[in-house]
Amino acid sequence: MRQPDIEIYLKDADQAAVGEWLAQALGPCSEWRAKGETFKCEADSPHGRIPLTWLPKAVGKWHSLFIDSDATPWDDDLACAKAANAALGVEVRCAPGSWSEEQGEEDADRWLKVSAEGVEEITWRTG
Repeated sequence: MRQPDIEIYLKDADQAAVGEWLAQALGPCSEWRAKGETFKCEADSPHGRIPLTWLPKAVGKWHSLFIDSDATPWDDDLACAKAANAALGVEVRCAPGSWSEEQGEEDADRWLKVSAEGVEEITWRTG
């Protein structure tokens, strides 16, 4: 089932390189605009405008990329994480699926790590 939005975490990724990758994957992107500690832009995809949010160093060396749309080439976070890893050559982490507070704290620490070695489930305590 297609997720309503996508969020991935990229380790030590360059924001400009991420912007170039997103432009190739989604369509031309507007300039990143600073909004407090976050940066926002929009991709002009064939399926409409896609809002993008970049939060540098959201968790240590990890930057958050939030794509607020289901009109992407990726069905879920993992598909996007694999594409980002392949295009950018950086380790990427994502949740193993949609998570809600009802699932409890233990499940909140379950993550998928995507690297050159493949996909591995890990425990990542971000809080």
